[in-house]
Amino acid sequence: MRYAGIDIGSRTIKLAVLENGRLVLSRKSVTSHDPLKMARELMAGAAFDRITATGYGRHLIKGHLTCPVISEITAFVRGARFFSDDCGSILDIGGQDTKAISLDDKGNLCKFEMNDRCAAGTGRFLEVMATVLGFTLEEFSAAALSAKRAEKINSMCTVFAESEVVSLISEGADRNEVALGIHRAIISRSAGLLKRVAPAGKIFFAGGVALNDCARTLLEKDTGRPVFVPPDPQIVGAVGAALGASEEV
Repeated sequence: MRYAGIDIGSRTIKLAVLENGRLVLSRKSVTSHDPLKMARELMAGAAFDRITATGYGRHLIKGHLTCPVISEITAFVRGARFFSDDCGSILDIGGQDTKAISLDDKGNLCKFEMNDRCAAGTGRFLEVMATVLGFTLEEFSAAALSAKRAEKINSMCTVFAESEVVSLISEGADRNEVALGIHRAIISRSAGLLKRVAPAGKIFFAGGVALNDCARTLLEKDTGRPVFVPPDPQIVGAVGAALGASEEV
């Protein structure tokens, strides 16, 4: 049988299909103003026998497709263990929230914390800051890595941080150094969340921000711990949802 998982995130929708314990299909699209329409387009032509939903929009999908749902935390625990069977902690920095999760030796959930009150320190925060500095996201990461020092960013509120960055640039601050300061502020905040939940062991880094080379580098330096990033860190929740579908059977 083929089992599918769909993760309706705040910024991106992800679909994963498993067959005989192997990932055979993965797709992504923007969530947009009509996540149900985008989800249906993402699933079009994908062959599967059962599907489970997770993420912000899981109950929307459940109401229209009559499929079971699982929480994001459960999905990420299962998905992370699929890609790394020895991970003891998970850090997921997504479009609008950050999740820190600790696991026991058997891969069971021990503890978790989430920062979901605002976009501070998330992928959306990075997008806004990159735009303010005139970078694409790829350029933003490379610019930060090239800086020899970091400008200090005091505010993590997206609105206030934008004003702070504009002021720094108007005062002649180097764009690359501002970029590094922004990355350091985000990772410092996320690492602090992770240390409270899981203070030791290898870190499984998931979410769109895990694609950012500077974020990965700073996370390793800040925590002093090895960081593992799966081939596609954005589909971890969808894979976990697909595993949920198979376990129900």
